[in-house]
Amino acid sequence: MEDKYLMESLLMSTKGVCDLYMHGTIESNTSNVYEAFEKALCEELAIQDEIYKKMAEKGWYPTEQAGQQKIDMVKQKYAVQI
Repeated sequence: MEDKYLMESLLMSTKGVCDLYMHGTIESNTSNVYEAFEKALCEELAIQDEIYKKMAEKGWYPTEQAGQQKIDMVKQKYAVQI
């Protein structure tokens, strides 16, 4: 179980870094800074994806398929707000 908690911690940290890089990209005011943050964000997203895949393989990140009824409800909810 220690491996699971370590992987969860890595995933959460990686998601936090992605958030920081995304905001850096959005807020950058020169093309050089933008490109540096964008490159770092893409690399970090790839790392996050690998961590997720390894966790999913081991059953440590269970997901469920959304039913069509749930999808339709969400579509309807946001269609009304537009």
